[in-house]
Formats: sequence, C-alpha cells, structure tokens
Amino acid sequence: MQTPVAITCGEPAGIGPEVAAKAWAALRDSVPMVWIGDPRHLPTGTPFAEVASAQEACTVCTSALPVLAHPFARPATPGAPDLTNAQGVVDVIARGVDLVQSGAASALCTAPLHKKVLKDGAAFAYPGHTEYLEALTGAPRAVMMLASDTLRVVPTTIHIALQDVPQALTPDLLRETIAITAQGLRTQFQIAEPRLVVAGLNPHAGEGGAMGLQEVDWIAAVVADMAAGGLDVTGPWPADTLFHAAARTRYDAAVCMYHDQALIPIKTLDFDRGVNVTLGLPIVRTSPDHGTAFDIAGRDIANPTSMIEAIRLAARMAAS
Repeated sequence: MQTPVAITCGEPAGIGPEVAAKAWAALRDSVPMVWIGDPRHLPTGTPFAEVASAQEACTVCTSALPVLAHPFARPATPGAPDLTNAQGVVDVIARGVDLVQSGAASALCTAPLHKKVLKDGAAFAYPGHTEYLEALTGAPRAVMMLASDTLRVVPTTIHIALQDVPQALTPDLLRETIAITAQGLRTQFQIAEPRLVVAGLNPHAGEGGAMGLQEVDWIAAVVADMAAGGLDVTGPWPADTLFHAAARTRYDAAVCMYHDQALIPIKTLDFDRGVNVTLGLPIVRTSPDHGTAFDIAGRDIANPTSMIEAIRLAARMAAS
C-alpha cells in the first residue's frame, strides 16, 4: 500500500483549506494524501471522508479528500482569524511531523500559517514553520529553500529585520548553510554533484571593499575553503547579475544572504510554482510559496498551483 503525503490545515481562516481541497481534486489519481484538520474548515461542498489512520487514506483518496479529523475550538470565518483556534494550528503541525517520523506518512506539506495569530493565540515562540520543525524533529539546523523548475534559492538569514542581517551573518552560519544545501540537493533532489553560487551581501558584492567589507573580510574565504574541500561552489557574486536566464544555467542553487535577496527573484520568475522546501530535517517537508491571503479567503478564487507543486515535490522527494 502507498504511503500518503500528510497535509496540515494551516490557518483555517486563510486560503489553506481551499487550496488543499483544490490540490486534492487535481492530484487524487496520482498522489495519495491525507489532510489533517477540522472538517468544518473545509470549503462547503468539499467531498471528504474521515479516516482513522493515514494508511486508510489511500483507500479513499480517489473519491474523497481523506481527513484525519483534528477538532478545533471554533468554526472558521474566512478572512477573520480566531485566536482560540491558534493552538489547534500548532498541534496539527506536530501531529503531521509525528505521522512522517513514524512512517505512517511519506512527507509533510504544510499550508500557510499566520505568525502573529499563533503568537497572540498560542504563545508560539518560533519565527515560523522552519524553526518549529527544527524543534519538533531535533534537527541541529534547518535551511529554507525556495524551488521551482526555473530557480532554486536559499536565504542564509531568514525572518529577521534587514538591519540585523550583517550581525547575524557569520562564517559558521554561511558554511553550514552551504553544506546543508549541497547535501539536500544530493539526497532529496538526486543531483550527484551540485553546483552552488553564493551571492554577496553588499551591492556589487562589495566591489573590492568600496561598498562593504564582508565579502573581502570573510565571505570569499569561506567559499574558497569549501571549494578547496571538493564542493562545486563559487562566489561571492553580485546579486543583481545572478538571476538572469544565462546565469541560471550555471548553477543548481543560489545561496543568498537574506530573505528578500533570495525570494524576490523566484517570486518574480515563477510566483505560482514556487515551493518552500526545508532542508536539513530528518523528514521531507514542503509548503506552498504564499501566505494566508485573508483578503481572498472564502471567495473560491485562490490559485492552488503552488500547493499542487508542493505536494507533487514532496512525493517525489520522499520517493527518492
């Protein structure tokens, strides 16, 4: 029997339940899956079947969305998050991780959450999914990759203010990010000899120290040391020349210095098909590359493409 991809409900007042239902409709004949959440939060008219286990999901997946029911405090109002439901969102993520770690599910695909709602309603102490998954799985450090058929990017620092980036960036952090990225490309993307490029922090990669010193002080040395150790990695390169069509043919992933340096290119080039992949975990985890979209929740107009691609990629990565 096949093992399903576990899909967490995410913030129930957002578009997570809608895009999950639409993704099931698109993939039900090709990818077994099971949704974890409160069935009351699914769009009206969604054909679903409550199942007692993840394994049972594969017997009903083609005819109905399999649901591992997880009761929440209240029904959801689209676009209006309820703080009393926040703890349910957190608990569903933990339940999904447990399913994958036990082997009952092959991979985890997480729908978007709203960090402030979780902080205010459940005293959520993590900046986001990535850091919470580190804690749940005991991973020393996880790395966030945004991936599509067009581009793969990894931000070395993630959810921090731009003014804090220079202090947060360290040689050890960059070295670790590069190493985890390379290993993830080998094991989860089946790229035997991954090619990596590293972006500079400053404009023009510092231009020899004229526009910043991090590149000459230590970034170039980290890259050179890892290349000497046998990794195909080059840099630091000016970020403004890394993402045009010709440049993208020369690498398998770009390691960037901060969140927007990595995410703006992929969201510009392939917004609908970008997938968030967490590398460095002992499980496969993906998520769509968008947020809760409260402004369109409940209107049946959310585009499910990123969720579809996230589930597909999770299944492929688990199989490899």
